[in-house]
Amino acid sequence: MNIQIHAQDFNLTEGLRDHVARRLAYALNHGRDSVSRIVVRLSDVNGPRGGVDKRCGIEIRLKGSTAVAIEDTEADLYVAIDRAAERAGRTLDRRLARRREFTVVSATRLPPLGTPEEAANLATGKRQP
Repeated sequence: MNIQIHAQDFNLTEGLRDHVARRLAYALNHGRDSVSRIVVRLSDVNGPRGGVDKRCGIEIRLKGSTAVAIEDTEADLYVAIDRAAERAGRTLDRRLARRREFTVVSATRLPPLGTPEEAANLATGKRQP
């Protein structure tokens, strides 16, 4: 699992980088094998003016599927990271559950083919005696 962390309009400290990595490792533990890359974008929207403006955006690239994108904005950057990571974990769990459910349902709808003669009869619509 490749994690890329980008900070806009401020310096990315080692403590902040460790916090992001720990939170993502904990939140995405169940789907770790399905994730190919994670991109985290941290930004201070209002800059020095203050306010509820610390944004954490998380984009999770899944193997063989579309990306999952989560964004959260809070007054404290650590809270924004925590909430975004938690939501990303829940979203990833739902996405993987749907994928497993679809795979099981699709596999159960296929008729057993058996012998090549039976498969040919199914294709032409003939019934077995």
